[in-house]
Amino acid sequence: MGRPVDTASVAARRRALLARLGRGVVLVPAAHERELERDYVQDNDFRQNNTFFYFTGLETQDAWLLLVAGGAGETVLFLPPRDPLQERWTGLRLGPDSTAVRLSGIARVLPTDSLDSALGAALYRARGPLYVPLDQTTRDEPRFRDLVFAASDVRNLRPVADSMRLVKDPDEVARMRKAVDISVLGHIAAMQAGRPGVWEYEIEAALEAAFRRNGADRVGYPSIVGSGPNTTTLHYDVNRRQTRDGDLIVVDAGAEWGQYTADVTRTFPVNGKFTPRQKAIYDLVLATQQAAFDSTRPGTTIAQLNRIARDYMRSHSGTLCGAQTCDAYFIHGLSHWLGMDVHDVGDYSTPLKPGMVFTIEPGIYLPQEALGVRIEDDVLVTATGAEWLSAKAPKTTAEIERLMARGGR
Repeated sequence: MGRPVDTASVAARRRALLARLGRGVVLVPAAHERELERDYVQDNDFRQNNTFFYFTGLETQDAWLLLVAGGAGETVLFLPPRDPLQERWTGLRLGPDSTAVRLSGIARVLPTDSLDSALGAALYRARGPLYVPLDQTTRDEPRFRDLVFAASDVRNLRPVADSMRLVKDPDEVARMRKAVDISVLGHIAAMQAGRPGVWEYEIEAALEAAFRRNGADRVGYPSIVGSGPNTTTLHYDVNRRQTRDGDLIVVDAGAEWGQYTADVTRTFPVNGKFTPRQKAIYDLVLATQQAAFDSTRPGTTIAQLNRIARDYMRSHSGTLCGAQTCDAYFIHGLSHWLGMDVHDVGDYSTPLKPGMVFTIEPGIYLPQEALGVRIEDDVLVTATGAEWLSAKAPKTTAEIERLMARGGR
């Protein structure tokens, strides 16, 4: 049935949503279990729909959330009846009973076969639009389409719900801290597994074993373990090359815990010692990241931080990258939002506010040298500046070399 629900937090989110909408009805479906015979299920065969999770904290499937804005407001959770025979295959499920009321904090819980009439009555009382999260999950849901046709004014809930997700409440920040802390332990294990001749997938195995050993629900995205020439491919995740002495390794990986994910990247030498050339490129990337972090505070924007990082890299390149300054080889954006998705929802023109979480991840990629460096950390905006959430993952060349020397290599 999932992790315990912070009922006060999700109730506050629902109230905030209804206050923003003013009038109308909200209908949000939960996700379905994926089909082993049809889908390529590589981890768990079920992960909750983010919008449903945001407003309920529940990982139960095939459920519906109905909210009515205006007046005293109304919240109803609809759950399928329990099936003891099916539960012998699937495990215990949440049903429409007092247990669901206690675990969800929602006082009114009804069986799903009463949804049609309840929705019709709610639309009649509210005299307002029907808000639904228009995404792939809902567009592929036949019953959802049938229910929506009952309303004449249907609007997309996602813009409002997604904007709310930009600023994390204390429960969300706690979940993200847990995901980041688990990810840090995985990156440490990956460094300790480094040695010339090891295969990329062996490092991946050490990384993800540490994730699961420390409580991760799953990986937040496919783990990237790129060595040598693969360090210059941004989203390389085949992880099948055998490393060679002198290679750098880029590990971009994050654990998911409680539906929230981390996103951390570290670059380290497979033999435990940076060459002078590798160290020079690495230190420029690291200093660029610090320059962006030092400028992070409420009121700034992602675009401003990106310009600051590129200006810093350009002005400190010297001849490191030849005739061009190194920012020419910084071929992706500096940051993205982070939360339930690794590239989380949100408008990038929004000025930073306390509670926002995003990445800072400069990089330099030199394919002609089979040399790529990326350093990525997760950052929480605070009232006065920012906090490195992933600071415990070794980051300076000295820290990395020290850790790898202790790793029994």
